[in-house]
Amino acid sequence: MAVATAAGAQDRRQNAPGEFDFYVLALSWSPSYCEAAHERGSLGKSQQIQCGGRPYSFVVHGLWPQYERGFPNYCQRPAPRLDRRIVSAMLDLMPAPGLIFNEWDKHGTCSGLQPRAYFEAIRKARAGIKIPEQFFEVAEPKMVAPDEIEDAFIKANPGLSAAAISVVCDTRRLSEVRICMNKDLQFRACEEVDRRACRREKVLMPPVRGG
Repeated sequence: MAVATAAGAQDRRQNAPGEFDFYVLALSWSPSYCEAAHERGSLGKSQQIQCGGRPYSFVVHGLWPQYERGFPNYCQRPAPRLDRRIVSAMLDLMPAPGLIFNEWDKHGTCSGLQPRAYFEAIRKARAGIKIPEQFFEVAEPKMVAPDEIEDAFIKANPGLSAAAISVVCDTRRLSEVRICMNKDLQFRACEEVDRRACRREKVLMPPVRGG
């Protein structure tokens, strides 16, 4: 999943590892992902791991290098192989091995970082984000305005502005919260990402499993 269409990704540095402007940290609302996968009947092994018994809420979808317009992807083919120990160490933040392998192949290879350094950057970026308390334990289906989600993250994270965060939805559910960061993992504005925010008045937050 990426922030812009491939057609919009034509940058003079296209797909040169390490040549990008900023990152997007994508935090997926896991209950929405799992509910949609159930509806599609597409629960593969990787989805079953994430959508099994553990009560995941916001999980890391990825840390995506971006251009001001468009984005690089699959910057090394074939991608350098991931050490299984790196995969195992990331499962607390990204709860499916398939997700970790895919994010490395599609986005990590564009970072210009070696695998261990890239996943350390993901951990550092995630550690810099405080999840608002009202989203810790969503025990019942919750209808919420995208602006309310955005405002809650801004309030919980000093220095985060409305220009640096985007709430993304599908036809009716909250999908992700995307936060823009510079290469030093500090918040920064991102006009194109912000333009692709959810325009619905309210979105559904399915409850956390076991809630």
